[in-house]
Amino acid sequence: MANGIKVGIEEKVELKQAVLLGFQHVLAMFGATVTVPLVVGTAIGLEQREIALLIQVVLLAMGIATLLQTTIGSRYPIVQGSSFAFIPGLISIGKSLGLAAVEGALIVGGLIEAAIGAFGIVGKVKRLFSPVVTGVTIMLIGFSLAHVAVKYTFNFFADPSGSTIPKAFFIALVTFSTTVYVALKGKGALRAMPVIVGALVGYILSIPLGMADLGLVKELPLVNVPRPLPWGTPVFEASAIITLLFAFIVSIIESVGDYHAISAISEAPITNTNINRGIMSEGLACSIAGVFGACGTTSYSENIGLVALTKVASRQVVQVGGAILILLAMIPKFSGVLASLPQPVLGGLTIALYGMISVTGLRLIKEKVELNDRNMVIIASALIVGLGAPQLPPEFLEHFPRIVGSILESGMAVGALTAILLDQLLR
Repeated sequence: MANGIKVGIEEKVELKQAVLLGFQHVLAMFGATVTVPLVVGTAIGLEQREIALLIQVVLLAMGIATLLQTTIGSRYPIVQGSSFAFIPGLISIGKSLGLAAVEGALIVGGLIEAAIGAFGIVGKVKRLFSPVVTGVTIMLIGFSLAHVAVKYTFNFFADPSGSTIPKAFFIALVTFSTTVYVALKGKGALRAMPVIVGALVGYILSIPLGMADLGLVKELPLVNVPRPLPWGTPVFEASAIITLLFAFIVSIIESVGDYHAISAISEAPITNTNINRGIMSEGLACSIAGVFGACGTTSYSENIGLVALTKVASRQVVQVGGAILILLAMIPKFSGVLASLPQPVLGGLTIALYGMISVTGLRLIKEKVELNDRNMVIIASALIVGLGAPQLPPEFLEHFPRIVGSILESGMAVGALTAILLDQLLR
């Protein structure tokens, strides 16, 4: 097998191992998934307890979304998490119209995305995703996450002043070294759990260095079942729905790229049915997220990197991960412990994970694409605009129509669209 997958997509592992591997998927997506409600909640001025509630409902929605994706959706071992594409829209709607309007926009937008999948619209354009397009797109998924991994490493989000840089870098370095060592040199079951071991070592190291803040944990109750519509009756405001539709377009483009990536890594065939059902289930999941007052959901590139690293592509493992997310949503204190995972630990974990995604795209190009002048122009151009567009400052993006600005913020979307366009024009 090209990627050396040890456990195939249809295969199962014993329950104890499935729980550990599933928990590792939860850890891999937790940083980014919790970052979205933290960023949105802070930006729109929610109180600490409201932010904790937002994190809780996000965990529940993402657990449900993951189970939907692996049962009625694409049926790939792909975890669903909070989408960064929705952050600008969620903040602008939350600030101007409140979270009830966010609920309404997610419910309606999700139903539209589900219809796009159900009527096979996405599958019909699958021919646009040739190996050269897919390879570049997968590379850009990893590259687009690179700055997040480095910022985590230096504790940038929590401490932009830089006073904790030495401690943060040391923790990230130990976490990274542990993760890589276990992935490459670990024996037996241990080798399949590099992220759990790395996170544990990094977390323990963070406590005496004063980098782990458990204040949130003390405030949260032990058990609490989230209720639907926590922010009140949904408000269906046209401007809010249109604003989020742009995020949905970006999310669909990214998800199609993710499906190709997980298909390549897990050595499972990809068909129009997989893509259409995947997008349909993501749309339904976004509507459910709206009902529970959470954020928009999308397929998670981080966990595709984890499959590549562990060589375990079992759908059952990801389903167990989804069940763990739902369970965590009922235990706010435990969610609080994970939410307090120091950012340098996340940095150490994500450097290898995000890099693995890019390398998968590179391997796809190497194996499936002839590097003639035409294809090299497509790859080069798509990489440059895909890496360059997200560097445009937010105040400059305001000069563009909102849909264009939203797409320019996603390097993967810009790169994919550039590659598709050139691939069609340079025939």
